[in-house]
Amino acid sequence: MLIDWFIIIFYLILVFIIGANAAKKISSTSDYFISDRKFGKGMMMLFTFGTGTNTDQAVTVASKTYTSGASGIWYQWLWLFATPFYWLLAPLFRRMRAVTTADYLHKRYGQSVSILFAIVGIAQLSVNIGVVLKATSALIYPVSGGSISPEFAIIAMTILFVSYGVLGGLNAAIITDALQGILTVLLSFLILPFALDAVGGIDGLRSSISDPSVFKVVAPGEITTLYVIVIAVNGLIGWVTSPYSMAMCGAGKTEKESRIGLVGGMLLKRVCTIAWVLTGLCAIGIYANNSINVDHVYGLMAHDLLPTIAPGLIGLFIASMLAAVMSSCDALMVSASALFTENIYKTLIKPNQSVKHYLIVGRLTSIFVVLCGITIAFGLSSVISGLEMFWKVQAMMGIAIWISFFWRRATPEGAWASTICGFLVWFFTSKIDFIGWDFNAYFAASLPGFMLYQGQLSLPWQMIIYLTFSLLTMILVSIITKPRDKESLDRVYECLRTPVLSDEPEVEPLTLPATTKPAPRSVLINHSDFEINNPSKESVIGFIATWISVGILIKVFLWIIS
Repeated sequence: MLIDWFIIIFYLILVFIIGANAAKKISSTSDYFISDRKFGKGMMMLFTFGTGTNTDQAVTVASKTYTSGASGIWYQWLWLFATPFYWLLAPLFRRMRAVTTADYLHKRYGQSVSILFAIVGIAQLSVNIGVVLKATSALIYPVSGGSISPEFAIIAMTILFVSYGVLGGLNAAIITDALQGILTVLLSFLILPFALDAVGGIDGLRSSISDPSVFKVVAPGEITTLYVIVIAVNGLIGWVTSPYSMAMCGAGKTEKESRIGLVGGMLLKRVCTIAWVLTGLCAIGIYANNSINVDHVYGLMAHDLLPTIAPGLIGLFIASMLAAVMSSCDALMVSASALFTENIYKTLIKPNQSVKHYLIVGRLTSIFVVLCGITIAFGLSSVISGLEMFWKVQAMMGIAIWISFFWRRATPEGAWASTICGFLVWFFTSKIDFIGWDFNAYFAASLPGFMLYQGQLSLPWQMIIYLTFSLLTMILVSIITKPRDKESLDRVYECLRTPVLSDEPEVEPLTLPATTKPAPRSVLINHSDFEINNPSKESVIGFIATWISVGILIKVFLWIIS
């Protein structure tokens, strides 16, 4: 056990030193919140992977696989079909020339919508941090054999990532995430070979599970074809609302670095997801006759298998696990801090203050957001329920953002109405204990059978309902309200179609430097209300290549489990 503690302590000291050193290079809020846009393909790939990959995902995929079979892969592969679109979205976000997505919404819709996004974004990030902490505590408890309580684990992990993230901002997050991304890959595959050996390899795994539906990627019951399609669409709509999307796309040296880093990091994550599923399938064979907490499946596998192999593996596993949680929570924390500082505090409360003043506010906000995340972590009934909540919160402003990219007629009133409508429909179709409301108790019996799962409104149909209402509300309200002035919209869309030069100086968000000439307007639909740009050769080739990569991943996974 001594060697395990040595590995853990050594790693923690190393991360803190790296983060503290990054803090010395912070001279502006832009450095703190978006780094200095200097990172290449490799660093951006590891940053994207590290930020987007956390312990809640390994826990939820393994847990869902343990209860539902191989179809549990969609609890992370829901974004698989969105991955090719990241190739198109990366340059779009970078061309905003902004620190936060709220900066873009301020220029596109006005101040009120940017504040709305900041509030929704902070809530989203707080939920995300809470889910990550909850999942990690669900791993540490069984891995430690029950000697470390979930409550202590949550608080200890929080202190770890706050200690360097508050100091160094996104610069520290990106640098540490490069190291932590490597360790997270290790975490994903560390247990798998020993788990497969325990069940007698792939052939032994198949023979130990008598139900053939366990090996189906789309299985009858909960995770159907409709489930996969709807969750994927919801995930794509919601991704643009992720406050850290701006950092993922904007911290690279050029658009190409951002594209390759974003797509490459996400594809690496899909590979790791396969390892989590296979580990969950092995758990079915190993714990078939045992009654266990499904949130503890992944941690139990580590606790039961790793010590029998070699000393120090538990320490390496815990260090990798800490890497996963810190690599996500540090970036989430900084993104939430940026939303409040840049788009609420600097705009509404105290404008025209010093850089030092805003850095202090940003750091204090980081701590507050993390405290909210801790509260959510303690309140969640399970990791899976927390993840499903995050999916829904994430998508609520997605319609307003997506439409703003392509439809000039979209208005601030439409954005507000669409977002509020989405939240109201979600609440109305859910169970809300504090007001004594339960949609399923009153209405489920009146719904068609195809909309139900286990007597309740199914998750995909709930998403279909709130996304449809949100879209229709956005369109109708925008049509009957006054559009933004043409001059403001022209400046926005000039930015979105003009590539960022490698040596381009930073100016105001959604503003071209005086030395940058706007790219000519070239659109697919020749109508004054639409801004759907003709794709470049690089966009088309990359988009097709990413779809091919997605197809290969699916084929490989099907081959493994067939």
